[in-house]
Amino acid sequence: MGGEFQYRSLADFAGSRREWAPHVLGLIACLLTSAPAFAQADLADAPPKLALQVAAASLGDACRRVETTDPAALAQVSLHRTFHDDFDAHPLSSDRWIPHYAGGAAWPEARYWGGEGSDFRRKDTWNGEQQIYVDPRYGGRDATPLGLDPFRVHDGVLSIIASRTPAALKPVLFNNEYVSGILTTQSRFSQKHGYFEIRSKIPAGVGVWPAFWLLADDGGWPPEIDVLEGRGPKSNNLVMTTHWRIPETQRVFSCGFDFAVADTSTAFHNYGVLWQPDRITYFIDRKPVSEIKTPVGFDDPMYMIVNLAMGSNHFPGVGFVDSESPVAVTFEIDRISAYQIDER
Repeated sequence: MGGEFQYRSLADFAGSRREWAPHVLGLIACLLTSAPAFAQADLADAPPKLALQVAAASLGDACRRVETTDPAALAQVSLHRTFHDDFDAHPLSSDRWIPHYAGGAAWPEARYWGGEGSDFRRKDTWNGEQQIYVDPRYGGRDATPLGLDPFRVHDGVLSIIASRTPAALKPVLFNNEYVSGILTTQSRFSQKHGYFEIRSKIPAGVGVWPAFWLLADDGGWPPEIDVLEGRGPKSNNLVMTTHWRIPETQRVFSCGFDFAVADTSTAFHNYGVLWQPDRITYFIDRKPVSEIKTPVGFDDPMYMIVNLAMGSNHFPGVGFVDSESPVAVTFEIDRISAYQIDER
């Protein structure tokens, strides 16, 4: 599509993770299938200090790829680390993460206000997801914890594992096809502006939908920043998207780009976003790949979410799980970090 804006229907929307309010009338999806090729580098560390290069040219209202590698056309942003988990221990052994959506008054119809046993906080039904997010203390319809743990840690790598729900547990788990995991920092860590990064592999398969994304701490939607989303069976592909709302019209818009990276499913890469007051820049292996003028509404701190969903009726390419979907899927994560911009 050559980077041009294209209006699309809601059914074609690539990237929505919230339930749309009835008055949402439009969106913009700007999807590219080309991307720069990056050599795999040893980027396992998350240094206390970090410097990133961003495009220096004025954006106007553009949402575009970052094409230049000319140092004269780039500006340096200095940052210091504010959050870090390198997953040397189980993610629920500390107070960094919670294994479900916490909810918020501004979310459409308060969908995630369900009690501890509800599935409302454990999946996004509107997206057509076919998994339920579990943790060892979750009991589903029962009051007794089921002891299901989708998280594994080995040699400093966290694996979020989605696996087919045992037939005997389907009734108590609201008849979902898969059990999987989600981790959020809602109520634990949020930040206004700064750089948010995950180092991971991206699994692929029919119905497979891994993601690392940000939501506003006030519980509203949008804004939303999707740092990475996998596109189902399309391996070596990821999507980076920004979502926002125009207050005067209540219309929701989005702009995102597909990127092809040769070995996303077999090698670790860094995927990040730098949120500045004037622009949002997306990075692959700490090289800028796309940018957008910071839209209206990005006023509150945002928290991080990492999850492995299964099935989607709105995110193109993911599809619904079927007999060809894997029995188990693993989303491997080496670390997740956040940085704040240094004061000048």
